[in-house]
Amino acid sequence: MIKIEYPPYQPKIKKDPAFNGRQADREFIFDEFRKRWVVLTPEEWVRQNFLQYLTQVKKYPASLIAVEKEIKTGELKNRFDIVVYDGNTKPWMMVECKEMNVALDRTVLDQLLRYNINLQVPYLVITNGSYCMAFTFKNDKLTEIDTLPSF
Repeated sequence: MIKIEYPPYQPKIKKDPAFNGRQADREFIFDEFRKRWVVLTPEEWVRQNFLQYLTQVKKYPASLIAVEKEIKTGELKNRFDIVVYDGNTKPWMMVECKEMNVALDRTVLDQLLRYNINLQVPYLVITNGSYCMAFTFKNDKLTEIDTLPSF
């Protein structure tokens, strides 16, 4: 597993007062990639911080990162968490984010592998905020790697 050392990050967070029976004081975080406020769930916290890690620490270009886009796997519609594109705008890495108390196990990896049926990215990453696991395909075999690739 890869330990993640997050960069300093001061997200924009706001509270939403109760309205028409909605839960009071829900917190929202501004997603710089989607250019909108989203509910601050434990998984969203992981996603936003991992995005900062990718752009600030790993120096992946923000312009080549997509967040929460729909993909079809067979007849099902799913949403990937993060896809990083290469310089030719071809999907290069896919990231599945889970909240911190979720174990990075085969179930999480299998979810990402199902999403990858359509995208066929060379790098797959699963993270729970504290750690991540990265994989690549070598000779049609999924192999764990010990660091995220350089862009």
